[in-house]
Amino acid sequence: MSANKRILFLPFMRLASGHHQVAKSLFVILKDLGYPIHQCEKVDILSYSYGRFESVISRIYLAWIRYLPHTYHWLYVRSSVHTNQKEKQNMFYGIFFLPFFKKMLRDKKPNILFCTHALPSNLANRLKEKGHCDAIIVNAYTDFFVNRVWGLSKVDYHFVPSQLVKEDLISKGISKEKIYVTGIPVHPAFKQKQHSVIRRNSQIKMLVAGGHLGMNMMDQLLDYNGDKLHFYVLCGKNKSLYHQLKEENYSHITPISYVSSPQKMSLLYDQVDAVLTKPGGVTVSECLHKRKPIFVHHVLPGQEKINEQQLLKLGLIIVLNIENHYFEKKIMRFFNDELVQKIYFSHVENYLSGLEEPPISLII
Repeated sequence: MSANKRILFLPFMRLASGHHQVAKSLFVILKDLGYPIHQCEKVDILSYSYGRFESVISRIYLAWIRYLPHTYHWLYVRSSVHTNQKEKQNMFYGIFFLPFFKKMLRDKKPNILFCTHALPSNLANRLKEKGHCDAIIVNAYTDFFVNRVWGLSKVDYHFVPSQLVKEDLISKGISKEKIYVTGIPVHPAFKQKQHSVIRRNSQIKMLVAGGHLGMNMMDQLLDYNGDKLHFYVLCGKNKSLYHQLKEENYSHITPISYVSSPQKMSLLYDQVDAVLTKPGGVTVSECLHKRKPIFVHHVLPGQEKINEQQLLKLGLIIVLNIENHYFEKKIMRFFNDELVQKIYFSHVENYLSGLEEPPISLII
């Protein structure tokens, strides 16, 4: 790639999310290739368009998911998955974002757009259809499915998470030459393969990765009174949770404060036997590359529910009902049954072997 190419990475909202993590991972890949950092920039179109009002919108969005999850899921599925109202949707995006997106293209003059969220992809695709955008558009998907907001017709390349998604895009008329099964892009630190060891009659170390909303299961973990599981809880930026767990000094829980370094996070994966998490695309992808069994405890409405369905279809997750105390039995059944483990890891290897060569760095 020519070093004079101006590259924009386009997530949406400033919330810590898979959209930003994938953008950062792509940035690191380019940096490792020796690409000039000053030629790359990450732009959140919501902040670019509405400035400080972005934080208000983000808070409303989080509150909606937390307090009215069923209505959020209903609207998400209606508008992004099974919608027949794309014109109305495009009208909404056009009114609130298209003028700002045009201005961004004029001001920054990008040659390549890496879209890690559906909305910027939709806007870029529409402008390219009308001849108002001549940049190369790359969709880097952050979930295990493609919702209908993503732009498709004028997108130049697609970095898709699985062969299933590739087949879905081909069925929608996308040329297979434009599609690369890269998996959801993760930081190179997570690509170091580690052999998983069968554990019997010893305490199982579980890394609890809840995300910024996913600590709803903490009460159940605090009430756990067995001795077969030890939980290493990633508290993220939730300082009050971290200090609470530290002060209470539970024998079966080790709190871990915010981890910003991918290298340190990779080492954490190496030190545990399995991961208890939500079906977020990036965390799941990191676990798959680290060959860590993935137990799902809690699913946010919207895209995570659909991710869960796709991951179950691929055989890549084990769903727990964390609200009852039989979750220990299900976890221990996995670690005590060599055949169950063998089947699970065969699904993981099938998935990873389905990721196409060359790696993203060579594709770029």
